[in-house]
Amino acid sequence: MTEVDSAYDLVIRGGRIVDGTGSEPFVADIAVRQGRIAAVGPDLGPSVEEFDATGLLVTPGFVDIHTHYDGQVTWENALSPSSNHGVTTIVTGNCGVGFAPCREQDHEELVDLMAGVEDIPEVVMTEGLAWNWETFPEYLDVVDSRPHDADIAAMLPHSALRVYVMGDRAVRREPANADDIAQMARLTTEALEAGAIGFGTSRAIQQKSFAGVPIPTVGAGEDELRGILGAMADKGSGVFQALSDFDTFRDVAGEFGMFRRLVSETGRPMSFTLNQKHDDPDGWRALLDMTEQANRDGLPIKGQVLGRPTGMLMGNDVSVSPFSTSPTYVALAALPWDARIGQMRTPAVKDKILAECVPAKPGSWERRFELTDPPNYEPDPDRSIAARAEAEGVEPAELAYRIMLENNGRGLIFAAVQNFADGSLDAAYEMMVHPDTVLGLGDGGAHCGLICDASYPTSMLTLWTRDRTRGPKLTVPQAVRALSSSTAEAVGLCDRGRIAPGYKADLNVIDYDRLELLAPRVVRDLPAGGRRVVQEARGYVATFVSGVATRRDGRPTGALPGRVVRGSQVQPA
Repeated sequence: MTEVDSAYDLVIRGGRIVDGTGSEPFVADIAVRQGRIAAVGPDLGPSVEEFDATGLLVTPGFVDIHTHYDGQVTWENALSPSSNHGVTTIVTGNCGVGFAPCREQDHEELVDLMAGVEDIPEVVMTEGLAWNWETFPEYLDVVDSRPHDADIAAMLPHSALRVYVMGDRAVRREPANADDIAQMARLTTEALEAGAIGFGTSRAIQQKSFAGVPIPTVGAGEDELRGILGAMADKGSGVFQALSDFDTFRDVAGEFGMFRRLVSETGRPMSFTLNQKHDDPDGWRALLDMTEQANRDGLPIKGQVLGRPTGMLMGNDVSVSPFSTSPTYVALAALPWDARIGQMRTPAVKDKILAECVPAKPGSWERRFELTDPPNYEPDPDRSIAARAEAEGVEPAELAYRIMLENNGRGLIFAAVQNFADGSLDAAYEMMVHPDTVLGLGDGGAHCGLICDASYPTSMLTLWTRDRTRGPKLTVPQAVRALSSSTAEAVGLCDRGRIAPGYKADLNVIDYDRLELLAPRVVRDLPAGGRRVVQEARGYVATFVSGVATRRDGRPTGALPGRVVRGSQVQPA
């Protein structure tokens, strides 16, 4: 058969299609032509390439709307670990941190900010960032000049914008004056015209630079946000993303009321970070009630939620350890790995480290667990370090020390810090199934030595649709819709996230019964040998971006069809 004889470029045949709408699965062929889905149905005609999906799930490519690949997209072709887990489109610029616009004299400021807020080593960014841009449009062009294994959509980051306009006054968190706001509005218009899909900000006082300075946008007033969102309203495009200290440092109703006013006045859709806080386990309900009322009033506001405990990894080869307060333990980090672990195995060193450590806060060990392979993100409370230590008659710190020495010193402890107040994910389930929430918060590309929540799409399919035993589950169509069309529509990417004619041919072929999330591991493949945590999965048979296979059987094919998604050019399917 010649290409001239073929009706299509690719036909994926006989798969069990979960189309992203939430509808029941059905068996059919999917035909692709010029990067778009051309037809869905039985016995479709000939094609240049055939893919047999008999007995396998076929889903839309997943859209991850909360990542921090802002730097990685400039120096790396692969958007891993997200692209390891069926993600075919990522969104950057979240929480208002990023690298454009930026003048040369402010490079160090933005690097210091990203290092502190998102745990990306400074040396990685110093080595990796070429800084061959100043404006946001120039940044998008630089990103677009490098092919990737997934598409990239970018929001304009508020911190970079504020520093660009106000300089040191932004770092000191001074109020913006009328001229500042007018310039920010002009630059927002420029960014939207170049293809930005929106604007991200942070109002969280706990987010600080590497030097310990709070993020510049904490002090931004309502008038400043109104000026920026007003520019978006004038263009009739762009979404608004925010992280806020609703319940810790601010008046919850007052802060949410401000967001209501901004959305009402500008018509711009908004999403905000929503988690269960362990010190206020029911506080999320009030925020969700306000969100529900806003939507009843016609205001498009959604909470961004994560279907896993927000937490961190603790160990010898990551950023945080339970023993980091011990001078002896800290000094050992200067030794070569084998020598360091050898020293830790000696009884005298062990006793000294345990004696020097500041005791953990009450209740901490109850939410810390040995990270198993495969990992369990809803572990039973009786498997906590505290419960196991009590059963063994030892101190929790001693058990943790022993766990961390396993696997040649690379044993990991998972510390749940949000979404696990009652020792279960029941609160996360309630948040996920609410009609006014959307999945996010995976933070791919950030917290390099702390977490790997970018793997959450695989958890959504394994834990939530198949393996959960401690509460209600989701159906496969529910989970796929949450990962694809719901996230795509939330950020205005209306040309992807569904399997239907006219939609972008971003697709996953999945061996559902074999799908498995592997344990996180540390690699040193960032610029300057920088460390990060990555996580793989088994069961992704193939991932296609624009009809081109980027991964097969968990491995990259070398094809890089991913490009910058310019919001101004996105057309409905």
